Amino acid sequence: MNSQEHANTSKMGLWMFIIGFLLAFALLVAFFSGMLDKQYNPNQNPLSVSTPAGIQVALKQNVMGHYVTAGEINGQRVTFLLDTGATNVSIGARLGQELGLIPGRRYTALTANGSVTVAQTSIQELKIGEITLYNVDANLNPGMDSDKILLGMSALKQLEWTQRGDVLTLKTF
Repeated sequence: MNSQEHANTSKMGLWMFIIGFLLAFALLVAFFSGMLDKQYNPNQNPLSVSTPAGIQVALKQNVMGHYVTAGEINGQRVTFLLDTGATNVSIGARLGQELGLIPGRRYTALTANGSVTVAQTSIQELKIGEITLYNVDANLNPGMDSDKILLGMSALKQLEWTQRGDVLTLKTF
């Protein structure tokens, strides 16, 4: 093998190594990203149990001690963060627009980050597992940039909920 052929073979080997490294790195990122998603939201597919007393959904606490779950608003998939300190369901204004929610009367709301002017709206249908709530009061908050929706008391007061250890059970009346 002459020096030119040796140089070409070395370049090809280097490129194969780089491509292999990038593929391995991409697979690791995808793997760990999925693990982090499950740690943040262990309730990506909440299971429902129907009993004579109603429908139950058990939610596991995430690694930060919060209850996060997948759900739906008006048939569109969303992520809820349960917030018993929030009076209403609170949705970022941008996300509310994507969900087709219509802003109504504006008013001042007191949040953990201070006062903010929000717009009143109503959610026709809110689902967590097989639990379905109708005509839920909500607000559209221009200061919320997150794709997470705070599931406040306007929804939670329609349910019975109990916490045992790191599991919160939601149940219809």
